[in-house]
Amino acid sequence: MMRWIVRSAVVAAAIFVLAYMVDWVIFGMRGAPTAKITVNRFQVVPLKGNKDEYDYLGSEDEPCSVSLFPRAGLAPCWQLRRNRNQVTNL
Repeated sequence: MMRWIVRSAVVAAAIFVLAYMVDWVIFGMRGAPTAKITVNRFQVVPLKGNKDEYDYLGSEDEPCSVSLFPRAGLAPCWQLRRNRNQVTNL
């Protein structure tokens, strides 16, 4: 049983490394494509009684990389599309 767990972990790690390398090669071959996604920024301010106040800071165009994994210091576009509301705690 333990042998199957170890083999499964090794196969999963190999698939992850292979996917990362393929994504890196495709990103480089396409000329490091980037896009912009509009995100909404909110700030959470703690109040008395364990309550929170959400302050809207505005919307901004956030640059992103068109890839599966983060590239060139940018978040992937698919991740920003799914999380358009960015919240920061005070």
